[in-house]
Amino acid sequence: MSRGLVVALAGGIGAARFLDGLTRVLAPERIFVIGNTADDAAIHGLHVSPDLDTVTYTLAGLADPRRGWGIRGDQFHCLEALGRLGAETWFQLGDRDLATHLYRTERLRQGAKLTDITAEIAAALRVLSRIVPMSDDRIRTRLCTPAGELEFQTYFVKRRARDKVLNVRFEGASQASPAPGVIEAITAADAIILCPSNPFISIGPILAVPGIREALQGKRDRVAAISPIVGGHALKGPAAHMMKSMRLRPAAAEVARLYADFVGTFVLDQVDRKQAAAVEKFKMRPVVTDTVMRGLRDRRSLARVVARELEIAS
Repeated sequence: MSRGLVVALAGGIGAARFLDGLTRVLAPERIFVIGNTADDAAIHGLHVSPDLDTVTYTLAGLADPRRGWGIRGDQFHCLEALGRLGAETWFQLGDRDLATHLYRTERLRQGAKLTDITAEIAAALRVLSRIVPMSDDRIRTRLCTPAGELEFQTYFVKRRARDKVLNVRFEGASQASPAPGVIEAITAADAIILCPSNPFISIGPILAVPGIREALQGKRDRVAAISPIVGGHALKGPAAHMMKSMRLRPAAAEVARLYADFVGTFVLDQVDRKQAAAVEKFKMRPVVTDTVMRGLRDRRSLARVVARELEIAS
């Protein structure tokens, strides 16, 4: 069994919860997280990286357990004051959370790369795993809807993911380069895990960066993916709704089909065990287990199953 590097591709809340379990099963220093930055947005003039921050706060033990995002016990006095001034307040930023975005924005203005800034924030919060953006280049998710093309946070937060999604594109992805160390980590990894994240707007942007999907294809036998769809529903976020609107069946096996060229092991929930045969048709090895993470015990249990199936020693 291997004791080397473990790479994880991560979106936001679902990924953060799984990684919280994984860092309690494996030494956190072994884990290299590639985070989605296509959700990044300019809010009140600040550069906000929601997925990177959700993972970082969770691994630092700071995340709000009820929301899954933001900082536990944070206040919103600044946001309330902005509202009194007539500013839009649909994107909620807590007072302590603002410090992260102020720091990131100033460091970017100074010419620092997002990779370095993310490492600085993680180190300050005593996170032992390495968290790296998928790219230092600007990539943004754009959703094609009957109302027109929407910026991701407008679609997801302001409009509460109610719009029918016809297509998704990643502005700037084709010209982007993977962040330093990303391809090298995938190539050197003993195991690679796709966290239970939205395949279109969380994992999709990472795969859209030239070179990343190809690197994963070269490691297919060591790549596992955890389905974010359980019983036809997404536990967090709009994945199932998006699949329906794009005329795809909201099912674990459909997610497996999207990953078939680079994933060798696919983890699906007990309620979807009948779909294991469909997963096998994609030349994937299905693993049926409990994937719903209601608390820390479930997070650790799922992490143990994935580690065992990929033969990762603790």
